[in-house]
Amino acid sequence: MLNAAPPFQADPDRVVFDRQELSAILSVYGRFVAAGEWRDYAMSFLRDVAVFSVFRRATEHPLYRIEKRPRLRAAQGAYAVIAMDGRILKRGHDLRQVLRVLDSKLIRAVDQP
Repeated sequence: MLNAAPPFQADPDRVVFDRQELSAILSVYGRFVAAGEWRDYAMSFLRDVAVFSVFRRATEHPLYRIEKRPRLRAAQGAYAVIAMDGRILKRGHDLRQVLRVLDSKLIRAVDQP
């Protein structure tokens, strides 16, 4: 009999997004994909930070990074949305509130006849 792989266990040395956080991020991501703005994403789980990066094309640099840094939780807030040029667009304690900064990027001007 072969030994089965042990069940998945979270690595305590890495920061990760929990299910609710990932659901909120993927909700925003889905809206941008439906609008044709974003086409790819990547996730990185490191010792100090979890990063969700979004891309217009897979071969480009990320347009935005959504970061979770638990060490900043008490000060500035654990969550941040960072633009391609490194500017922090929004930082805070509530992920859904921080993600709202992206809503203005989705609104487009509509030409009227």
